[in-house]
Amino acid sequence: MAATLPGESSRGGEWQPGLRESALFDRNVIAEIQRAAREGIYDIRGFGAKRRLPHFDDLLFLGASVSRYPLEGYRERCDTNVTLGTRFASKPLELKIPITIAGMSFGALSAPAKEALGRAATEVGTSTTTGDGGMTPEERGHSKLLVYQLLPSRYGMNPDDLRKADAIEVVVGQGAKPGGGGMLLGHKISDRVAAMRDLPKGIDQRSACRHPDWTGPDDLEIKIGELREITDWEKPIFVKVGATRTYYDVQLAVKAGADVIVVDGMQGGTAATQDVFIEHVGIPTLCALPLAVQALQELGLHREVQLVVSGGIRSGADVAKALALGADAVSIGTAALIAMGDNSPDYETEYRKIGTSAGFYDDWQAGRDPAGISTQDDELASRFDPVLGGRKVANYLRVLTLETQTLARACGKSHVHNLEPEDLVALTIEASLMARVPLAGMQLPLIDELAVRVAPRVAGERDRPAARR
Repeated sequence: MAATLPGESSRGGEWQPGLRESALFDRNVIAEIQRAAREGIYDIRGFGAKRRLPHFDDLLFLGASVSRYPLEGYRERCDTNVTLGTRFASKPLELKIPITIAGMSFGALSAPAKEALGRAATEVGTSTTTGDGGMTPEERGHSKLLVYQLLPSRYGMNPDDLRKADAIEVVVGQGAKPGGGGMLLGHKISDRVAAMRDLPKGIDQRSACRHPDWTGPDDLEIKIGELREITDWEKPIFVKVGATRTYYDVQLAVKAGADVIVVDGMQGGTAATQDVFIEHVGIPTLCALPLAVQALQELGLHREVQLVVSGGIRSGADVAKALALGADAVSIGTAALIAMGDNSPDYETEYRKIGTSAGFYDDWQAGRDPAGISTQDDELASRFDPVLGGRKVANYLRVLTLETQTLARACGKSHVHNLEPEDLVALTIEASLMARVPLAGMQLPLIDELAVRVAPRVAGERDRPAARR
């Protein structure tokens, strides 16, 4: 859905005293109905869900006081390291920080942008991930730790590149479009992208929504076994799922032999797909995370199988809250692109020319990003400096880490992974029920609080003689 720019009306009319807009048919809804009637095709866009969803902002930390003591920020350590893939792999990923860079394809992003992500991850001691379309030499050359995605499309799939990777991520689904395949519109299919994906240049590409050689959890177990044989049991095997039936998906992936589970909430981004998918399929990261933790705990494998969560991670507060709810690490995508300069106001005039405005993120599918990040246009891509872009993302990752440490110390924790649900309270009933933490001012998670307060009354009412009711 095209953005309504500041000061503009998608209806064409102006508000006057006495006129009242509909909450149901607001300006963007009306504009989309008119666009659909005019063009006869569903809206395709990038980015992620723009509706208001329950998220980590609905949680607060309970800093230490009398009942527990905080740590001094500059004198007492608060460690951040994490190891991913300890279950079966002989060479797990040793990360200095619990923040990784998510899979974003060469095709969706320019080659310099992919290089910048590799540089940033290497500088701060974490991993980055390939994406649909394969591995580029620039990305591998500048990434100390690189996760290779195996996707349903198999675009760019190369067994030699797979062996060069430090881990393999079997992608079952994506938070922005679980149950659906990806899209890369024709103006992003350059000569190089076409060659890597074995596709004709300039033709819209639609990725498959399921893997061609397996259809269920039994087949997934066989596929994971094949990947282990190819990599001599050295490389960790990740399984990534879009957040839907998270509890069952996680249990099945773990039973199939995954070392690491990646759960991507519906706030995650995408290069391009149907708007109706982005806004109406999947569940928020906030409720998917506790379901994944529950699944691992019931199998007795929480922490032995590591859990990575993505979808809407923006700040150190988001990172710390995800860790407190049971994640071992988080993964960022959209935020990394913003950090390197995507949708910079420096290019406002050019964003206006392509029908959007800096900060609205309605251009990812278009392939004409003036910042040179989400484009395959050589002239535009040449504007982007991968060294400077990598430094910006590295700085951003450092800030996320420092913020996470700050919150952990405030809660009296000497390691960020010591954060726990009892360090959190919720501001809304929704968030309390989803995150399974107390509503602010209560002592227990809301559902338990209700059980304690209401159940005795119900039982007492049930036991009273009928004549006295």
